[in-house]
Amino acid sequence: MSDRPSLPIILASASPRRRELLTQAGYQFEVVPPDVDESSFPAAGVRADEYAERLALAKASSVARRFADRVVIGADTVVDFAGEIIGKAADARQAEQITRKLFSAPHKVITGLAIVRLSDGTQLVASDTTTVHPKRMTAKQIAEHISSGTWRDKAGAYAIQETGDQFVERIEGSLTNVMGLPLELLERMLARIHGVRRGSKQ
Repeated sequence: MSDRPSLPIILASASPRRRELLTQAGYQFEVVPPDVDESSFPAAGVRADEYAERLALAKASSVARRFADRVVIGADTVVDFAGEIIGKAADARQAEQITRKLFSAPHKVITGLAIVRLSDGTQLVASDTTTVHPKRMTAKQIAEHISSGTWRDKAGAYAIQETGDQFVERIEGSLTNVMGLPLELLERMLARIHGVRRGSKQ
């Protein structure tokens, strides 16, 4: 094992929720937002997990090119509704359409994770899936949700940590996955990388 001190992880994400989750889990890390145009990744004909993994890898790689000896984590979260990939709403009208759809039936929240370190060729890519069983929302609840603006910049136009029991009956799988960063999967992936130990979680 190298005698060099382990360097902090880089989180290639501007998401405050991912930053909070990584902080709460005790990891040392820096945040470097990726330079990736998500609109250049077509979703047609691609499985939701593959799509999320491709974007996660693109995000991690874009930052890793600037920090070749660092472990860079990229993540991307999408919602799979009966095979349709749903990302972030562009505006309030689309947010309302997405909300009406997703809170009518169970749907899957998928987060792709990618870990890249260019100096030794490390590249790990995986994804986690959680099934969300929603409660039916009334027209008033939908209107209040849209007017609150909490749907902005969130896959599926909602955040489970903000809506909680109000709109969700139960979930099957990882809660942190629905929040945007499946910590259980991340820990397993980091454990496979030389030089990154639980001690990096200081």
